[in-house]
This record gives sequence, structure tokens and C-alpha cells, in this order.
Amino acid sequence: DAGGDRGRERAVFVQTNELDGNKIVVFRRDGDGRLTEEDTYATGGNGGNVAPGTASDRLGSQGSLVYNERHRLLLAVNAGSDSVSVFRVNGTRLRLTDIDPSGGDFPASIAVHDDLVYVLNAGGTGIVQGFEIRGERIRPLNRSARNLGLANTDPPNFLTSPGQVGFTPDGSKLIVTTKASGSTIDIFSVRRDGTLSETAVENASATPVPFAFTFDPHGRLVSGEAAMSTVTTYTINPNRALANPQSQGDNQAALCWIVEARGFFYVSNTGSNNLSGYRIDGNGRPTLIGPTGVVATTGEGPIDMATAAGGRFLYAQTGIAGTVEEFRVADDGTLMRLGNVAGLPVGQEGIAAS
Repeated sequence: DAGGDRGRERAVFVQTNELDGNKIVVFRRDGDGRLTEEDTYATGGNGGNVAPGTASDRLGSQGSLVYNERHRLLLAVNAGSDSVSVFRVNGTRLRLTDIDPSGGDFPASIAVHDDLVYVLNAGGTGIVQGFEIRGERIRPLNRSARNLGLANTDPPNFLTSPGQVGFTPDGSKLIVTTKASGSTIDIFSVRRDGTLSETAVENASATPVPFAFTFDPHGRLVSGEAAMSTVTTYTINPNRALANPQSQGDNQAALCWIVEARGFFYVSNTGSNNLSGYRIDGNGRPTLIGPTGVVATTGEGPIDMATAAGGRFLYAQTGIAGTVEEFRVADDGTLMRLGNVAGLPVGQEGIAAS
């Protein structure tokens, strides 16, 4: 296995998002990338379902379950209870250490940078709330809540709820995608005390419905935009304006989630039951891997993904089929199927890896 894996068991964590009791299922990751179920842990809260209710994407977000290697903490949203649960991770074992109010309605995404945490509450007007990591707990950060000014219900509609919160790689900015509420990518400055600028710069996305995002090695924003199933890259200017958008569609349906692995970028097409792969060149131009871009078929309703072992392995949840699909990332960016684990509940959402 990879050098960073030596010395302790590595795991993949899956959030069940059950309405009558959210849980985390822990899978041991073997050296060949295959998963074996170890145990299940209650979060102490309830899962959620966006309005009017969807089969595959009940949280309408990316990043609802986050593992932080620095603190060895796993953070989970309880969208139905408006809370966040914190677990201490010891290999494949979890210990629940904290449950905190999320600071708003329907928490759906979490961002962590150093000791700073921001939770995206997708219901109502949309609120991002800051927390500080203190030992094995999180504590609300004074004067950190910011209102996104949206017009959602609680639970929010899956098309208009904001999709993800995340820090830029250097931690200087916090980004929120609004999906169809405005098709904007909102960028806050992060102050030295961890609070945010009073308002965000609202950037129109190059194609409609920006959902999830990550970053390329040069710090460019790489956004999955659902309406036209495109990946768009942007330069983030110091004034928080996005520039130089470059888009490439994959001719599939409902491209929403996106992760990076070994310098390649993979997206879940939940309407097409497959994954597509992209390369991004030094100028930020995205191109498809292979003639069509499709690198794998999946069970019904692929949603959130996680990578492990330095990007050698990729795991994709299916919200309808109730599986986690296992892949090895090849040198040319194609995906080699390893198998899957089944039996997870319909509506599961949230996956992370140590």
C-alpha cells in the first residue's frame, strides 16, 4: 500500500442519511482498494430529504461528510436535526465526541481548513456558520454567521438549495455555490480571526447551476455545473472575481459531483448512471478522457465520491442502488472496476476516506 497508509488501518466512511436516525458505516480499505464493512455508528441526529423529495440526491450537496487528517476527526451533517456530529477516528473505529447546532436550517455541506470549520445551512435564506476545532470538539465562532440571501424553504428545494461550501487551498477565501437560486459562485474573504467578509462577491457561473467544486494544481476553481453537464475552470482574482472561464460538457445528464485523483478530474452524472473523466491542461482547459469521457458505469443514481491512497482509488456512492462503487485510477486516467459494496439504504449521501 501507499507509504502514507503504513502503521494504521485506513477506512472509507459512508453516511446513511436515514430520516429516523443518521448513521456512519465504516469500511476497512484493504491494500488493493477493496472495502470490507467493519461497524456502524449513530450520529445522534436525523438525516434529511430536500423538497419535493428525490430518490438519488436527498441532501442536494457535496461534502456532507468530511474527514480531516490533521485532527483525525470526521464531521457529519444531520440535515433533519439541524446539527453537526463530530467523531474521533482511530483507524476503522469511531468515537462520537460532539454534537452541535449547525447555526441554521438543513445543514448540507462542511468545509475544514486548519482549525476552522464552516457549515453550509441550505434551508431558508441559506446561512454559513463558522466553528473552531478545539481538541475533539467544535465551538461556534462569534460573529461568523453570514446570510446568503436566498429564498428557500426548509427543507430546501433540491434545485435551488446551495450545493457546497469550501475553502480555497490557501484558506484565504470561502466559496459557496448557489445552484439554480442564482447560478452564482459566491466568494467570501476569510479574515485573520476566522470570520468572513460581511458580504460575498457573487460571480455568475459560465453555465447554469454550479453544484460542486474542487481545485486544480494551479489553484484554479474547477466547477461541476449541472444544467448543461459541464466542467468549468476559473481563475480566482484577489478581488474575489472569477475570470477566464473554460467549459467542457460531457454529453451526459445531471453532472453534479466532482473530485480530483492523480491529476485527473471525475464527475458523477446522476441522470446517466455513469462517471466521466477529465484532464485539465496548464492553461486551465478541460478535455474529456477518451472519445466520450465516460470512464465507468455505476448503479442507479451516482452521487458523491471520495478518493484514497493519494488518489489511487476512487469510491462513488449510488443514492438509489445503495452501493459504493470501487475503482482503481489507472495511469492514463481510466478507471478499473474493483467491485462494489451493497446493502446501504436508498438516500445515503456523504462519503469520506482516511
